Amino acid sequence: MAAKRIGALAESLTERFASTWRLLSETGIFLSRTSLFAQYEGELMEMRRRLGVAVRDSETERVVRKELTELRKALRDQGYDLSLGKLELVFQGFRNDASLYEGFRRVVVFMGPKGIWHAEGEANHIELHHRLERALESSAVEINQKHYLWYRWNNGQLLLSGSDTEGKDDFEVLKAWCEQPERRLFLLSRLKSLG
Repeated sequence: MAAKRIGALAESLTERFASTWRLLSETGIFLSRTSLFAQYEGELMEMRRRLGVAVRDSETERVVRKELTELRKALRDQGYDLSLGKLELVFQGFRNDASLYEGFRRVVVFMGPKGIWHAEGEANHIELHHRLERALESSAVEINQKHYLWYRWNNGQLLLSGSDTEGKDDFEVLKAWCEQPERRLFLLSRLKSLG
C-alpha cells in the first residue's frame, strides 16, 4: 500500500514539474513574439536553470511556478493576451479565387487608430467591404487602412494573403505595420476568432 502511495506521489510530482516546464515554455514563446523579450530573457533562463537543477524538488518547483504565475498576471494586466503564444501570423503573397479549393476564405479588415474590425464569409471582398462599412457607419470610427485578404488556419498559424482586390502596395503597408511585434499580436488577437 505504501509503495502505491509513493508511486502516486512521484507521478504527481512528475506531472506538476512537466506542467511548470510547459508553462515556462509557453511564457517564453509568447514573450519572444513581443518587444519585451530582452527584458525578461534573463529571468526566464534563471527559472529554467533552477527547475533543471532541482529535479523533483517540490519547493523549488512551487516557487518558480508562483513567479511564473505572477509574471503572466502582470503581462495580462498590461493588456497582453498570452493565449496568442500558441498562434502565429504568417503573410503569404497573393491569391485568387482558386485558393477557395485550398481551404482559404475571404476576410476584409479595416484598421484605425482605435481598433481593428473585420468581416469574413463566402461573399466576395467587395460585398464583405460593404457589409463591414454598414456595420461601422453608426460608430463614427476612423479608418486608416482597408485590406482585402485570403486566410486559412494551418496548425496554429493564421496564413494571410493579399487578394486581387488588395493592391500590392497596400499589402506591403499591412506587412510593414505588423513588423512592430505588439501590432502583429494585436492584429492576431482581433483575427483569432476567424473560423
